[in-house]
Amino acid sequence: MKITIVAGARPNFMKIAPIIKAIEQAQQAGKEITYRLVHTGQHYDKKMSENFFEELNIPAPEVNLEAGGGTQAEQTAAIMVRFEKEILENRPDVVVVVGDVTSTMACSITAKKLRVDVAHVEGGIRSGDMSMPEEINRIVTDSITDHFFTTSQTANENLLRSGVQPDRIHFVGNTMIDTLLSNIGRLKDPEITVRGVKLQERAYFTLTLHRPANVDEQSKLKAMMNAIIEGTGEYPIIFPVHPRTARHLEELSISDERLYFVEPLSYLQFNYLVKHSKGVITDSGGITEETTVMGVPCLTLRDNTERPETITIGTNELIGTNPSHLKPYLDKLLKGDWKRGGVPPLWDGKASERIVQKLIELYS
Repeated sequence: MKITIVAGARPNFMKIAPIIKAIEQAQQAGKEITYRLVHTGQHYDKKMSENFFEELNIPAPEVNLEAGGGTQAEQTAAIMVRFEKEILENRPDVVVVVGDVTSTMACSITAKKLRVDVAHVEGGIRSGDMSMPEEINRIVTDSITDHFFTTSQTANENLLRSGVQPDRIHFVGNTMIDTLLSNIGRLKDPEITVRGVKLQERAYFTLTLHRPANVDEQSKLKAMMNAIIEGTGEYPIIFPVHPRTARHLEELSISDERLYFVEPLSYLQFNYLVKHSKGVITDSGGITEETTVMGVPCLTLRDNTERPETITIGTNELIGTNPSHLKPYLDKLLKGDWKRGGVPPLWDGKASERIVQKLIELYS
């Protein structure tokens, strides 16, 4: 069987790495399975792309479509035009897409138009927030997907409610956690110093912000940053800054002696920072999964989440986007009253093995 695996943006790379490893293990076991890795080029910055391939031992892609830049529509169109040519020249039995980025949706549409099956890794997750481009990507992709590899029972239920037949839904676990668990012993200390002293374990907060709802409106961003600074006691705040967010922060001249802006970190460095934090304040979805598995308190600055299991089972709490809601949660954390949390079912590092086994059953 022939598989085409699509990756385009930073969140995808962590999800495809263990799938490729599982395919290679199946090949070594004598299974007749081949794959072709297609990088759409959606993230074309070296720190957002090449470094992840190197750190996670992902082989070089067979092709890079170089479809980065431009508006959402321009990028979608460029990916579709170039991926169509790729499929026509190298037709697979199934196209495997992961996550919810523009590449996921664009390549799914293109494959289905060419009558090639689509398998969606991380299918079925929903935030219910149509202002998020990712939510649109999820809904469109899942509306034409043939087989869904899901991370949670909630995702299964979402798909069943939308009319998907049960035999097309495969609950396998979380490939991002496969990557985390396989690299947990390789995490690298980014060697950040605060006032000339190396960071101490559980003695700092990690902060990430990038969503438009939090960073695009200057008055809201300023209020949120002030709430974070005021609510974190005497602890340093380490903020690996997304380039887009950096521009807004620079315009506002936000600074504090406990607030440290750092360049975007590699996968191994960032997760080292997270693992040893007192707590993580974020508006990312994927980070909430990693903090749950590592047992690190997480405060999510969003009004909704597509990963509710990180709240009902894990260490995450949904704070919202109102800065005034943050302090009570930080007070609870600083007092040592944060919930312990647990790990959701099948987040055991073997999701990718289950995916590849099912693909072999379906397409061999």
